[in-house]
Amino acid sequence: MKEEESLEESTSSIDELLQLAKDDQAQNARHDEARLRRFTRNASQQQAMLESLDRELAEVERRNEALSDQFESNEADIEDLQERLRIRTGNFGELFGVVRQMSVEAKEVVDGSLVSAQHPGRGQVAAEVAESRALPSIDDLKDLQIVLLEEMVESGRVARFDADFFDAEGVSQRGEVVRVGAFTLIHEDEFVSFEPDTGTLQVLARQPASRFRNQASDLFDAQQGPVAMAIDPTRGTLLNLFIQTPTLGERVQQGREVGYVIIAMGVAGLVIALWRLVLLYQVRRKVRMQLASSHAERDNPLGRILATYDENRHKDLDAVSLALDEAIIRETFSLERFQGIIKVFAALAPLLGLLGTVVGMILTFQQLTLFGTGDPKLMAGGISQALVTTVLGLTAAIPLILLHSVVASTSRQLVELLEEQSVGLIAKRASTTASLHD
Repeated sequence: MKEEESLEESTSSIDELLQLAKDDQAQNARHDEARLRRFTRNASQQQAMLESLDRELAEVERRNEALSDQFESNEADIEDLQERLRIRTGNFGELFGVVRQMSVEAKEVVDGSLVSAQHPGRGQVAAEVAESRALPSIDDLKDLQIVLLEEMVESGRVARFDADFFDAEGVSQRGEVVRVGAFTLIHEDEFVSFEPDTGTLQVLARQPASRFRNQASDLFDAQQGPVAMAIDPTRGTLLNLFIQTPTLGERVQQGREVGYVIIAMGVAGLVIALWRLVLLYQVRRKVRMQLASSHAERDNPLGRILATYDENRHKDLDAVSLALDEAIIRETFSLERFQGIIKVFAALAPLLGLLGTVVGMILTFQQLTLFGTGDPKLMAGGISQALVTTVLGLTAAIPLILLHSVVASTSRQLVELLEEQSVGLIAKRASTTASLHD
């Protein structure tokens, strides 16, 4: 019985197992069928999406081709327009280059002009045009024109204005300044310079010659009417050269010791020559008075010779002749006194000048040996001494030679007059003696 029950249970389990396998197979079949339906459905959707994307891709490709064609067309149009612009703006480009160049030059002129000392900041307009990368506008050109016209107008005006300036000692002051066009600035009788970089005014530490300062003073004090005034058309260059020109005293100092000796010798020679010339003219005047007088005066050489003749007129002819010769020799020595010194000074002056020239050149070559030729100012001292001593030597020699010639000629005329009168007296005495013998 138990075996039958056990067999029945086994059979039942197999049937259940079979049934479970069938149910599982059916369930898997249903699941696969559902998956197949979903896959089919998804495949349809993906096919639809693919077809849609293909249509969009085709549309995009058509648009891309259209845009490419449009881009190529636009590039061709741009090239054509650029060529047309280049042709049409060619003259304007040249104009812009000229305007920029003129603006740069105008800025330099305006910034360095003395008018900017009275009206600062005028160069900003020219600077903006010069630095601009675009074509200048009509307003820019008009502004630049106004600046240039203002510079032209102010260049012909004499203006007074108050300004801050530094005096010769560097102390800041404020006072009235007179501007003569775009050439000269003055304060009272002093010339003023303008520094474009800082925009400041500075009284020149070294002023030009007194005649220019007198003109500046007259202009500063003038209220109306024309006034003579020296201007610097180079806007400072000539003025700097004038103020750097050495004065007479500085020139003399450049000659150093040799120059001082030449000056001393020249002054001594001139004093002696003038003194002798004055004495000779006084002697000549007295001799002329003696010629008109019958009485012998001992205040002149001719009077003394006549007095000597009167003292020896009773002696024989030879004794009278010897006495007159002796008197003429004494007077000749007195009349020709110091002429040799004047002649020696006239000869020594150029020789001393030559000596100073040699000394100056020696100093110059010493500077060249020590410092080379890099800075010409190092050689200026020796060259100045060489040239100044030469000038001083010639300056001293020329008047001394002329004065020596005049003094010698005057004394020679007087000596010849004395000899002539002496010969006349001897001839008179000889004729008297001959008549007595007859």
